[in-house]
Amino acid sequence: MSKLTPPSMDIGSRVSNLRLKNKISQEELAKRLNVDRSSISRLENGKRKVSTDELTILSKFFNKSSDYFLGIDQTSKCISPKDSIDLKTLLDGNLNTNMNYDGDNLTREQAERLKLAMTQIFWEKRQKERKRTEKYGTDK
Repeated sequence: MSKLTPPSMDIGSRVSNLRLKNKISQEELAKRLNVDRSSISRLENGKRKVSTDELTILSKFFNKSSDYFLGIDQTSKCISPKDSIDLKTLLDGNLNTNMNYDGDNLTREQAERLKLAMTQIFWEKRQKERKRTEKYGTDK
């Protein structure tokens, strides 16, 4: 069972990180939430809790789930298509160039093995989804 970080400790840092990443001032975010700038500062420093309404606004504004802010969902679910990378395309396009892992160049054979391993992972995933669909009649 995974241990969850208490929401009051983590929401502030998540808001701060997203705000800075998106180059938004505390003042601008405060206007969106209809609070004063000091409320945002206290929120980001863990000295203020976020209301349900504010959490909803934050979720919509940053395009993140409420679970993300609460520390329940550690991943960002909202990846725009431009941020998404098709691994097959990436590997196909880079097999003829230098690929490296942590600074060490991969040989062509190692790159081919990497592609094969990743293909196997996704093939197994598709097989499981297909069996689930056959059994339950739904995709997920």
